[in-house]
Amino acid sequence: MITELQMDGVASFKHATSLKTDKKINLIYGLNGTGKSTISNYLYGQAGENFTKCRKIQENSDPILVYNQKFIRDNFFVADSLRGIFSLSKENRAAEEKIKKASATLEEAEIRLNTKQIEKQKVSQAFEGQKQKAVDEVWRIKATYSGGDRVLEYCFDGLKGQKDRLFSHLVAIAKPESEPGKSVKAIRDEVEGLRGDSAQPQEILPELAFVAHDVESHPILVKPIVGNDDSGVAALIDKLGNADWVKQGLEYLPENIGETSHPCPFCQEKTITSEVINSIINYFDETYQADIDTLEGLKKKYLEARNELQDLNTYLGHPFAKESIATLTTRHQELLATLGSNAIAIEQKIRNPKAPQALFDSTAKISAFNDEVRSINAAILTYNDRLKNSKNSLEILKAEFWSMMRWQYDQTLSRLDKDRQEANKSIMAFEGEISQIYTEISSAKGLIASAQKETVNVDDAVSSINAGLLDLGIDDFMIKKHSDRLYRVVRSGESGDAFHSLSEGEKMMISFLYFCELCKGRVSTEDTHARRIVVIDDPISSLSHVFIFNVGQLIRTVFFKSERFSQVFVLTHSLYFFYELTDPNHERRKENQKLFRISKSATGSDIQEMTYEEIQNDYQAYWSVVNDTTQPPALIANCMRNIVEYFFNFVRRKDLNNVFQMPELKDMKFQAFCRYVNRESHSLGQNIIDMKEFNYEIFKDGLRLVFEKTGYSDHFKAMSRL
Repeated sequence: MITELQMDGVASFKHATSLKTDKKINLIYGLNGTGKSTISNYLYGQAGENFTKCRKIQENSDPILVYNQKFIRDNFFVADSLRGIFSLSKENRAAEEKIKKASATLEEAEIRLNTKQIEKQKVSQAFEGQKQKAVDEVWRIKATYSGGDRVLEYCFDGLKGQKDRLFSHLVAIAKPESEPGKSVKAIRDEVEGLRGDSAQPQEILPELAFVAHDVESHPILVKPIVGNDDSGVAALIDKLGNADWVKQGLEYLPENIGETSHPCPFCQEKTITSEVINSIINYFDETYQADIDTLEGLKKKYLEARNELQDLNTYLGHPFAKESIATLTTRHQELLATLGSNAIAIEQKIRNPKAPQALFDSTAKISAFNDEVRSINAAILTYNDRLKNSKNSLEILKAEFWSMMRWQYDQTLSRLDKDRQEANKSIMAFEGEISQIYTEISSAKGLIASAQKETVNVDDAVSSINAGLLDLGIDDFMIKKHSDRLYRVVRSGESGDAFHSLSEGEKMMISFLYFCELCKGRVSTEDTHARRIVVIDDPISSLSHVFIFNVGQLIRTVFFKSERFSQVFVLTHSLYFFYELTDPNHERRKENQKLFRISKSATGSDIQEMTYEEIQNDYQAYWSVVNDTTQPPALIANCMRNIVEYFFNFVRRKDLNNVFQMPELKDMKFQAFCRYVNRESHSLGQNIIDMKEFNYEIFKDGLRLVFEKTGYSDHFKAMSRL
């Protein structure tokens, strides 16, 4: 059974349109030119290059037999004689029993085959559903990382348009042995650095260089520095413990002090004499002063070295230091705190030279800070190297991105792989059973073909066609056997081929009877199919109304009621014939039939399902076309002519010759309408119309005048509302 037929990109089917069915009998109505023949031609020979976009979904392998103009040409106009139609001889009962038994076996095997194929398909469909969920889940990668700032957009080159392609790309990547160390954010930042406006080589950060490390371990800092012990004030200065303070006081004493006492710079009492001054000066001898000068030099060197250190902002402002700001700040502050503490200790040593002062070693602090700087510089060097070969660097980052995605989505892929293994196991089991059934089918077909060789002949088919012609009242020609397996159409009393002398209706009638016998019989001795699908395209196009009823009865009897045919499609341009084939019983029609309409507009042909209530007669159909402005001009004009002929010739039997002579229709704008529609001018050479002359409003207005001037304006108004 054909469950869906999709037409696209051929003839009038400018866009995809589908016929979907689950019924045995399918009746398709459409005016000439809408695409009926295109459908039958597709089913007659699907390999044509014009049908590359068309698609047919068929549940079984039943052969498709098509009756259309191509069938007639292939069997009557090209070939000298008809192909033999093979029927089973009734004389060989033993062979018939073999065929009957083998046919039963074949039918039972085909039922089992269909069952197993459906079960296999269900497993495949279930897995495809699971796969689609995985595909949709993986598609979230694109939704998350593609678009937006477009930094990672290049990672999706060639993968944006199809979910399956992106999924296959991810599946093809080997799962990393361990979780990648670089985050997607880090990859994104590196890509931006290589492709953004800031993609420039970055300068290396300077390491901190402190040139006063030796000060921290200078021995004078732990050496007690004292003055001249022989000085009279030595004991007092030692007791005060602040020689530097005393030494500074000398600066405030006058150079010459006479016999009188001078005020002390500290207590302001007149206690300072020349003898006291000399004792103090004698305390601070040259050795003492040299040590103090050394301390002052160390202090100066240490403070200058500290002030020459790089400012912290030199590091914090660098783009590659963003992740290290906290570490750099902490370590820099710790270093400055150590250096500051050491500077205070040197200052205290100068003020109290006798007391030892141990300084902290800043080497570890400097090294810790520089370790972080070196780590940043390593990243800078890597970046600069990548920037020199940015194309290759971007490909590496792209690979790292997909490696990370493969790790993150491993659970999804692993689950699907397990589902695939289970599905494949079930499918392999079904395929084993199906293969066995195919063997049984092949064996049954072989038995049937072997038995048919004993019984096949064409005599029954010839007799049946001739009987059908007599039933139709056709007795002036018949089918006559031409040779052992061939036959011709001959007239009574003549022996030559008479097919080409038949009328179109007679040709169609005999060709259709031949088609019926072909469907009932077997095309060849190797034809072992028990059931088949039949497509019948407009079998009454050239017949008189006398035979239409007979053809309808023939189709119902041969095809609709026979179990030999799994499905029947009938296409026709005649609503009368369409209605004739439609089952009037609602329940039976609902069970066995589907009705379709093919319509054509400027945008192309469409197939729509229709209801029984929608069926109109031919005359109403013509009005439906005329009232539809999207129909092709030639079709509208032709339907207008048919309306005039049908209504006035067959219904009202009016002479319209005078009507077309009325002054209103003499207007130049109605000339194209009159030339085409006036049936009295059909035999004249002037009855030619160029569709460039077609104007819908003018033609419709002309049709209105014809009905008004003949007294049928109400009929025109009623039909114009269809």
